[in-house]
Amino acid sequence: MEGSATADLKTYLMLTLLLPFPKSRSRYIDRNHIFFPSRELLGTPADMGLQYDEAYFPTSDGLVLHGWFVPGEAGSTLLWFHGNSGNISYHLENLDLLHRHLRSNIFIFDYRGYGRSQGQPTEEGIYRDSRAALAYLQRRREVNGSLVVYAGHSLGSAVAVELATQHPPAGMILEAPITSIRDMAKVGRRWLPAGLLVNNKFNSLQRMKRVKVPLLVIHGDRDPLVPYELGIRLFQAAPGPKWLYTVEGADHKNASKVGGEQYFSTLRQFLRVLGSGAFPERGVLT
Repeated sequence: MEGSATADLKTYLMLTLLLPFPKSRSRYIDRNHIFFPSRELLGTPADMGLQYDEAYFPTSDGLVLHGWFVPGEAGSTLLWFHGNSGNISYHLENLDLLHRHLRSNIFIFDYRGYGRSQGQPTEEGIYRDSRAALAYLQRRREVNGSLVVYAGHSLGSAVAVELATQHPPAGMILEAPITSIRDMAKVGRRWLPAGLLVNNKFNSLQRMKRVKVPLLVIHGDRDPLVPYELGIRLFQAAPGPKWLYTVEGADHKNASKVGGEQYFSTLRQFLRVLGSGAFPERGVLT
């Protein structure tokens, strides 16, 4: 703990003294405290026995991004926004489970700087990337544009929320969602004046009030990285219709394993509700 506090103090002093300008601080924080990309792909959907299309598509600022489109049999399409570390190949097991249990089309892609996607990640940059990914989906003939569902995990939840403010989906699934980077900084460094270091980045809590689409929030109550309380705050800020699924005993990454069949049953129920347009009263999925 003492060594960690010393490192934090050095970071604080460097940011306030050596990086006096907001843009310099922002770039430093992005590189060292928010984004942790990996370039190496650990596998492909073929390793899970899945058929898929390699996708390369452009962004509005001239980069080329990479993703995988896994076709399904159901009418819905999940646009998947992963978290802040690794790349799409780190999610192959979940990709396989979702495909088997939901039978939906699934499109997962890497933000700029991750995997085979060009560039370096920034907050505004990955917002651009989300728009490019949506545009790619809309060009595919097998995708029903009225049944595209955003699915965001951890930091990816903030990308999904931001996109939904401009391009509302049929519905949105947020797992272990954050409220803002400032809130996360306060959780991780309670003694540090995080407000001086972090602008209000990825402010989903503020944006959520403007997102009037059906919402499912999934959060493990033992999450050590994104506290369960943050997920509850974000859920409460949503106008609705909305549903909350608490996975008892789950941490940040294992909600599907801990929840088991109930986890996938909840997802199927949510997609059925979206397809029917008949939203149950009091936010109870049956």
